[in-house]
Parts: sequence; C-alpha cells; structure tokens
Amino acid sequence: MLHALRDNGILTDSDCEEGYCGTCELVVLGGVPDHRDTVLSRAERAAHRTFMPCVSRAVTPTLALDL
Repeated sequence: MLHALRDNGILTDSDCEEGYCGTCELVVLGGVPDHRDTVLSRAERAAHRTFMPCVSRAVTPTLALDL
C-alpha cells in the first residue's frame, strides 16, 4: 500500500519498509486493516486505529486513512 500511496503523489514517511520500525504508521478513519507489522500490540491491532502501510493491507473493500 505504501507504494500505491507514493504512486498517487502522497508522500508518506518510511524507513525499514518491512513492518518493524513504525515510521510509516497512519491513522485509520474507516475500514478494517490486515495488520502484517511487528510494531503494534494485539490490543492496538484489535482497535484498528492505526496501521503500517509498508506491509499491511485492507480486509474491507475500502480503507479510509488520515493522510
């Protein structure tokens, strides 16, 4: 997803691009992310408030982000 954001002109910070640093963390406004990072705790993942676009995806057809 990070590459798709960048391809569409949305500059998002990142560092490791492997899901373990948390630099690219974005706020989720709607939808359900498929968390594939190692940064967020189980409770944070269950809350679906943030996610790491470098490795994570969307479970729902759409995912609204605070960009």
